[in-house]
Amino acid sequence: MRFSPTPIAGAVVVDIDPVEDERGGFARLFCPRAFAVAGHPFSPAQTSLSRNRAAFTLRGMHFQPAPFDEGKLVRVTRGRIFDVVVDLRPKSPTFRQWTGVELSAETGRALLIGRGLAHGFLTLEADTDVHYEIDRFFEPGKGEGVRWNDPAFGIAWPAEPRVMSDRDAAWPDFSAA
Repeated sequence: MRFSPTPIAGAVVVDIDPVEDERGGFARLFCPRAFAVAGHPFSPAQTSLSRNRAAFTLRGMHFQPAPFDEGKLVRVTRGRIFDVVVDLRPKSPTFRQWTGVELSAETGRALLIGRGLAHGFLTLEADTDVHYEIDRFFEPGKGEGVRWNDPAFGIAWPAEPRVMSDRDAAWPDFSAA
């Protein structure tokens, strides 16, 4: 595995190094020791799957405030997404900045998302599955969000969303959150 920083501290691209032969390929997707040695300790407590039928489905921008905040390792197992994080940590030098990365089943690339960052994605293909490993147990009723197109962040999405939940469409602007 290869770990590459993004402009947002706590958001790290994780690339795999598949070994190919006549049978196909094999790659390690997660190893707690490798993550710790690279300076990104991560220990999943639960795993979730997001199934998305339509291209240009938007989910986000979600976060859980402290003390319920969570870290996530996000990977696409089918299809392709544009994955985005926004820094919501007031004391961070990248506060209110965002970064985006394309994740696909083909590349196996993942995004490690640290605590204090909002997360969302836009599917770029129909029938896209997104696999989450989360470092704490889900706390019902503690999730919050900010609007996907809030001018406070200026996220440059690659396309206009065609499908999103009423809840995601109604998140407040960050200044009102």
